[in-house]
Formats: sequence, structure tokens, C-alpha cells
Amino acid sequence: MFGVVPKSMWNKLNPADENNMCSWAMRCLLVQDGKRLILIDNGMGNKQDAKFFGYYYLHGDNSLEKSLAAHGFTTDDITDVFLTHLHFDHCGGSIKWNADRTKYVPAFKNAIYWSNPLHWEWAVKPNAREKASFLKENILPIQESGQLQMIKGNGETQVPFSVLYVNGHTESMMLPKIIYKKRPVVFCADLLPARWHIPLPYVMAYDVRPLETLKEKERLLIEFAGTNTVLFFEHDPNVECATIKQTEGRIVLENTHSLKELFS
Repeated sequence: MFGVVPKSMWNKLNPADENNMCSWAMRCLLVQDGKRLILIDNGMGNKQDAKFFGYYYLHGDNSLEKSLAAHGFTTDDITDVFLTHLHFDHCGGSIKWNADRTKYVPAFKNAIYWSNPLHWEWAVKPNAREKASFLKENILPIQESGQLQMIKGNGETQVPFSVLYVNGHTESMMLPKIIYKKRPVVFCADLLPARWHIPLPYVMAYDVRPLETLKEKERLLIEFAGTNTVLFFEHDPNVECATIKQTEGRIVLENTHSLKELFS
């Protein structure tokens, strides 16, 4: 998760357990726009076997269904599922077993699923490095259901927010930029998984083009610093959102917040 940064440094931020593993969130974002209820990413789901989950040690009591219910919704209420990219921890909840576990079906039966042509092609014909992250059971049933559509351009004619494309982590990952109460909120996906990834050298070893990630981070952080833009973190175990500022030629964390604190 921290790439070339030595463990002696990153372990102070998110201490590892005896298996050299850290705790991370799979935080999704629900956007309500008129009659549309748009879910951005959906975690890894629960349909994989015990061997698979033995690698990742899911823990805690949170679930997507519980979180939706807390706001008065169910999976049937979701009209759109926007997938930043198709790695299993971002799209695994898209598909579930049917009642008798004989076939895969969409977990959001009334939703349009949004990807983009470049990333879809990349995911269904995976390279050897990413093959373990692009699981066909998470991806192909979306297309087979007839519920898949492709984002084109900046996305604003298809979803009620703009889309920023980045290519360092994987081909054509999409970052939603939502204007809420006149304030930009950027869903950072795996460009900035957590607040600890704001410093430029903190680039994940998962990234297929780490030098491209460096350039993309620098460009966007400079663009967002000091503008009141909210960065929404998908994987930070403790912090939902942050703002950043530029000081002495560096981009640094300014303040951390919850969405409720920012917009209540």
C-alpha cells in the first residue's frame, strides 16, 4: 500500500499486524440527485470462497446493506452504480449469488452500471500483473445482465457530476468530481487511497504506472490545494475527507473531516 516507502516510516502511520497487514476501509459514496440514487463503488462483496477471504481478513460490522438501510434505502433503490475501476475491492459487490447459489446476478437489479470503454477492455483482457484483481465473476455478469453502459467524455450528460481520468493505478480509472452545496467533492479512489498518500512518494506498489501516478497526483493536488475542494478517501480506515493546502512549495494536509461535519 505504500510502495517504496520503508516500513520503518509507514508503520508509524498505519501499524501492521503479525502478518504484515494493515486495516483499510472500503468506503463507498451515495449521491442523491432528484429521483436518481447513484452508488460510487461497492466494495468486494461476499460471494467469494473462504480461501479468497482468508487472504484479506474482512472484519468489522459494517456492510453496504446496513449503511443503505441506515439512510432508509435498499439495494433495489439504487438507480446507478458508478465504478471507478474494476478491481475486486471496488466492484465485487456488483454481483451476488442468486437464492439457490446456482448463478450470479446483479446485486442492484434496477441499476445501470457505469464503466468506460478503455478500462472495460483493459479489465476483460487483463495483464498478468492485474489478473488477480480483475475477477471475471465480478465483471462479465454485469455485461451479461444488459445493465452495463459506458461513460463517454467527462460524463456530465450521463451522470450528474464530472469525471476525471487517471492512468497510473490502472488504465482509465475514473474519479467523480461532485459539486455539492457549491463545494467540489472529489472521490479519490486509488489515486489517493488515504490521507497518508498525499505526499508524492507514497505510491502503491499495485500501480501499473507509478511514475504516471506521481505526475497525476502532483497535477491534481496543485489544482485542488487551497480551493476548498474536499478529497473523499475510499480506503482510509479512520478519515472520510480532507482538505489540502500548499506551504513552502509542498502540498500538505490541512484539515480532516467527516462528510456530516462538512455539510450538516
